[in-house]
Amino acid sequence: MNKKIKVWLPLLFSITMIAGMMLGYKMRDNMPGKNFFSIDKRRPIQEVMDLIETKYVDSVKVAALSDTAIAAILSKLDPHSVFIPADDLQSVNDDIAGNFFGIGIEFNLYNDTINVINVVPDGPSFKAGLKTGDKFIKVNDTLVAGKKITSDRIRKLLRGDLDTKVVITVLRDDKTIPFVITRGIIPVSSIDASYIIENGIGYIKLNKFSLSTYREFMQAMEALQKQGLKKLILDLRGNGGGILDEATSIADEFLDGDKLIVYTEGTHFEKKEYRCKRPGLFEKGELVVLADEGTASASEILIGALQDWNRATIVGRRSFGKGLVQEQFDLSDGSALRLTIARYYTPIGRSIQRPYNNGEKAYYAEITNRFHDGEVNSADSVKHDTTKMFKTPNGKIVYGGGGITPDVFIPIDTANFSMAFAKIYYTGVVADFAYHFYLQNQAQLNSYKSTRDFIKNFTFTEDKWKQFVAAAARDSIELNNVSDKEKTNLINRIQSSIARQVWRNEGLYELMNTKDSAVLKSVELLSK
Repeated sequence: MNKKIKVWLPLLFSITMIAGMMLGYKMRDNMPGKNFFSIDKRRPIQEVMDLIETKYVDSVKVAALSDTAIAAILSKLDPHSVFIPADDLQSVNDDIAGNFFGIGIEFNLYNDTINVINVVPDGPSFKAGLKTGDKFIKVNDTLVAGKKITSDRIRKLLRGDLDTKVVITVLRDDKTIPFVITRGIIPVSSIDASYIIENGIGYIKLNKFSLSTYREFMQAMEALQKQGLKKLILDLRGNGGGILDEATSIADEFLDGDKLIVYTEGTHFEKKEYRCKRPGLFEKGELVVLADEGTASASEILIGALQDWNRATIVGRRSFGKGLVQEQFDLSDGSALRLTIARYYTPIGRSIQRPYNNGEKAYYAEITNRFHDGEVNSADSVKHDTTKMFKTPNGKIVYGGGGITPDVFIPIDTANFSMAFAKIYYTGVVADFAYHFYLQNQAQLNSYKSTRDFIKNFTFTEDKWKQFVAAAARDSIELNNVSDKEKTNLINRIQSSIARQVWRNEGLYELMNTKDSAVLKSVELLSK
């Protein structure tokens, strides 16, 4: 009997396996998504690309065509789902990471020559001996002076793998000097400025939400608390957002208990709540948050939570209105897809995403229309979506469907939008003048102990103003007939840029804020 079973057993197994395969094949035809794993059915888009590559009359770059096709597909979805080509992915990821590998300088191009504007303290270039004012002649064996080189080309030459070396030949005091610099980790700070304005009122300017933002924020807060911080102005103007987790972590520092900060939800993305997890560093002190039309995404998550819980006074203008969440997916060719996977909602359930059903062009034009329609000049012109009204726990009316509306409106300073101002910003005259002024007056500027000392004792004389007018005239910008207000604003900009040469962004904002209407209003509110 055992011998017969041994003979027939392989045959029985074979028959069973064949029957199972036939049954599975039949079942496949009746299953949803039956073609998902099919290897013999090709999509029309791939067929078209193959035909172009093999049959088209001229030679074409199929990879570039593929990128264009993907971008066209995404344009039918929403304005924030984007394709990132492989060549651009590293710089995008560096921005998210909050650092990159490089030599640690700020530079600008004057007359086709790379000028060192600033050297990052304790960075690779600082350690090697580079100074502000050095002019690049060569990077390794590549001549870069007088070659109409672009900023992007310069960055590619200077950046590289960690601990690799690059030889920079510079011109200093009419001498050619080579420097061997070892590339290091260069932080890209999320915080532009952090200081005490007066009477325990602190100020923090946050420019984005990267992987290092929460850590930087906590360090800034702890430093301010040691200086006597009692009340805070958090400036999120122009902050286009970034990583959601970093924004919720900062919100947790302002909100107590286990309050809901935000929740996300999508068709293929289950509802996920982000709540407070720990005692915050600043749960009780008075808080003002500055916002404008450039405040978007993760910034709006933070502002929305603080406004819904009546934790902060929002000062400024209506925020951008981006309530969509993206996730980045790496693709096989080194590119990536940043795809919208969910919407986010503030604690009381409002989505602040603006409509985008009229296409990407109309979507972004809405921001420009706010200037044309007078919304940035008058609170009465702000367009609320009255079909999406909500009440906060204390009964205040707030709106969804198009950004966060501030509690205190600050109109835009129209003096900064004259034709002369526009040309000055476009040509970079202010920054150029400040840089050369610094090179000519280093001893005087370095004698100031702090930005506050500079603000108190530095005078921008009429002779200095005439020098600036002459510098602007060389770029065909006429300033002899500007109004007194425009002149005052310009001088503040010039002095701020000079301060930046000495104290970097901290100096820039500390000086600019002395004339900033939103900051001054915030100080007034917190001083009452």
